[in-house]
Amino acid sequence: MSTGKPARAARLDELRETFGDRQVAEGERKREVNDLFDRIAPRYDLMNDLMSFGTHRMWKAVTVREALRQLDGKTGPLVDLAGGTGDLALAIKEREPTRQVIVADASAGMLEQARQRGGDGLNYLHADAEALPLEDGTAAAITLAFGLRNMTDPAGALRECARILAPGGSLVLLEFSRPAAWFAPFYGLHSRWVIPALGALVARDKGAYTYLVDSIRRFPAAGDITRELEGAGFHVTRTRPFMFGVAMLHVAEVT
Repeated sequence: MSTGKPARAARLDELRETFGDRQVAEGERKREVNDLFDRIAPRYDLMNDLMSFGTHRMWKAVTVREALRQLDGKTGPLVDLAGGTGDLALAIKEREPTRQVIVADASAGMLEQARQRGGDGLNYLHADAEALPLEDGTAAAITLAFGLRNMTDPAGALRECARILAPGGSLVLLEFSRPAAWFAPFYGLHSRWVIPALGALVARDKGAYTYLVDSIRRFPAAGDITRELEGAGFHVTRTRPFMFGVAMLHVAEVT
């Protein structure tokens, strides 16, 4: 049955003038997304636990292990892009205390949550992912978990990742994807009804979580993201699905 909502995008550029299922100008998309994350930042981690029944922590633990493997033998900072409240950055810093770990986020509210958690142990960068104030070829690795779909120009952000990575450096990307056909109806019911209800009850912002559900539904499938990474200058070396394809891990080395 058709829901009347826009179909899943095939290319990242299709998202540049959208906000959920609405068509908007790029500037409005940027303002709306940043305002949304500023609002929900204080309860963001709690909502993630409730929405995913805690499974996002397992997915992120795998992402951290993969990032550490990519960092092995390399010098230079780790950039946790769209780092939010700093959970990935803190986990990596705990394992590699001498490495510079930078949490970068376009939302001042999310970055403040990271500062409260990480204190002086992390570095913080308030910047858009499409225009990072970092030198070419300086990052040893980048982690990017559940943030690509919210960027104003997601394809441009991937190109920016390729620019700041040192030769042989890797992007470890964790993002939502298209679930297996048999699981999609169950996941659809959860995302359509449960997540917005939790957003209204816990975060007191049903609209924000309705947008997040729509952004997941519109985000390109894993094969399309592989092509986007290759087009941005990466070679995908590994992929791993989680929960029947609900989320996908891409490990991509800059070429």
